[in-house]
Amino acid sequence: MPAVDLVIAAVVAFLAGVINSVAGGGSLILFPTLVALGLPPIAANVTNSVAQWPGYLGGVAGFRREYVGQRGRLVRFGVTALLGGTAGSILLLTTPSNAFDLVVPVLVLLASLLLAVQPLLTRRLAEDANGPRRDPRWVYLALFAATVYGGYFGGALGVILVGVLGIALHRLALANALKSALSAITATVTIVVFGLFGDVHWDVVAVAAPGNLLGGFLGARIATRIPARPLRILIVTFGVGVAIYLFARV
Repeated sequence: MPAVDLVIAAVVAFLAGVINSVAGGGSLILFPTLVALGLPPIAANVTNSVAQWPGYLGGVAGFRREYVGQRGRLVRFGVTALLGGTAGSILLLTTPSNAFDLVVPVLVLLASLLLAVQPLLTRRLAEDANGPRRDPRWVYLALFAATVYGGYFGGALGVILVGVLGIALHRLALANALKSALSAITATVTIVVFGLFGDVHWDVVAVAAPGNLLGGFLGARIATRIPARPLRILIVTFGVGVAIYLFARV
């Protein structure tokens, strides 16, 4: 890939890392950027997944205080994310490229719409903040399904995880922190599976991954200071536009 394109990928990866920690949905800008730079959709998806892995680690580091006393829950939820991410990654690599081209606009649109309704879900969860704290059994099935999606595509995975965890735990701050940890586990699975068997463009990863790491860490540190609403509106608008463009290409 030309040097100018690599610089663009690095800058967008940094922004994606910030967005993932602040509002979620970083994949909705990095994935279409890689497609616009000339990568085929599946190659762009697997490269995007690998490049964003350090950003999730940065988010985990930024939320580390929230994990105190959560070891058992992290292990249980982490195993679920490991299994779901593995299933989703294998599903992607066994999906014919033409089938992926058909489904990816739907996934981008779905991710954008989920991001759009996140504030409504957050307010509902805040109203129910005094609900039960024990982990319900259904949360494991929901987390497995969410991380299968994360291993397959991953756009707005954080939004889905916050919704599932917020409903199950009734603690938004903890749900947001656990979202970063489970996203990191899912991304770790994808980096192993895609790194071994996927069409990863390692030159892009080499410049995008450090930027995403820095963006994820900084985003977690300043998440409470950045107004998420205008950022969310911008991401959703961009995501819907990308979906329309991808539909037109099919």
